[in-house]
Amino acid sequence: MPGFEVPDHVRPTRDAVLRFMVERVEPSEPVLHAGGDEASARIRELQAEAKAEGLWALGHPTELGGGGMPFLDYVYVNEVQGRSEYGQIALGTYTLQDSLMLHAHASPAQRERWLEPLVAAEISPSFAMTEPEVASSDPTQLQTTATLDGDEWVIRGRKWFTTGAHRAAYTTVMCRTEPDAPDHRAFSMVIVPTDTPGYDIVRETPVLGIRGGHCEVVYDDVRVPADNLLGERGRGFVIAQERLGPGRIFHCMRWLGQAQRAFDLLCDRLVHREAFGGPLAEKQLMQQHVFDSYAQIQASHLLTLHAAEAVDRGGDARVEIGAIKVVGAQMLHDVIDRAVQAHGAAGLTDDTPLSHMYRAARFARIYDGPDEVHVQSVARRLLKTYRDGGSWEFAG
Repeated sequence: MPGFEVPDHVRPTRDAVLRFMVERVEPSEPVLHAGGDEASARIRELQAEAKAEGLWALGHPTELGGGGMPFLDYVYVNEVQGRSEYGQIALGTYTLQDSLMLHAHASPAQRERWLEPLVAAEISPSFAMTEPEVASSDPTQLQTTATLDGDEWVIRGRKWFTTGAHRAAYTTVMCRTEPDAPDHRAFSMVIVPTDTPGYDIVRETPVLGIRGGHCEVVYDDVRVPADNLLGERGRGFVIAQERLGPGRIFHCMRWLGQAQRAFDLLCDRLVHREAFGGPLAEKQLMQQHVFDSYAQIQASHLLTLHAAEAVDRGGDARVEIGAIKVVGAQMLHDVIDRAVQAHGAAGLTDDTPLSHMYRAARFARIYDGPDEVHVQSVARRLLKTYRDGGSWEFAG
């Protein structure tokens, strides 16, 4: 079982990424939040600097042009990269889930067209699963269809929360392709270039007042070659689970970075802000905020390391991943909320990064599966162990 200490062989890379985040990415946030040409130019500058300094795509396999960092080691780097939502874009890991998905399932032609430029950040990906008309936490209800017409797939439906579709070169679309098959064998993944006729972005949906590139897209008789099928027909659920499982841990890693940043802001505020005859740090209710935040961060850190180790061992780690997705999302919200409270009125403004962080943290309990689904899934798996006559080993 890993400890909390950063391994010696990881420390230099982690420290370099931390400096890059604190000195370059975080000061760029006001420009990046505003969007537009200036933001795009600044991202390109940051990406060039990361490549020049050997900090590019550290979690990608070496055979794809990445740093090849082992999964468990990557926890320590990803958590400092996560201090800003722009860290993964600036450092080339925004594409990691899609790159791993293509690496496992793409044909040689798909790899040449999409995978190589993806890792180099020459193009950007997007992924379409969620739909507005159905509860997408139960993906067996998804309605978007793809039917073969000669040597083309014809796609009809509507997706939303297709993050980055407005700047992506393609979208990997979860479609119902096998109408007569059981639900979990009825879906496939199809790659759709975003310049295909009938691929219509309806809107970029603001989320809690933040425009984060979450797009609603209509597929109006979209036609793509039959060769754009990713992997095998009817294997969409398998591919999606392979993509989402590690992705949830990546989120949890980055949430630790966000929580660390909020904790720093909380403690700095308490030490330097005077009220009622002394610094806020002397007030017991404020000390309670520090204690609670410390305990939640440490617990989430250990759970994240444990989940990453379980993945490294080769298991499906569904209990560990589901647990940290719920616990980590709640931790992130709570720690940022306490930092906002300690800043008073200033915490509600954009004078600190907390306002944006707080709103973005609320997404965490919904995307990649709402809390309720993960709670149910983890509980069912734990109880099945006992129904089968066993017990759950917390030590291993």
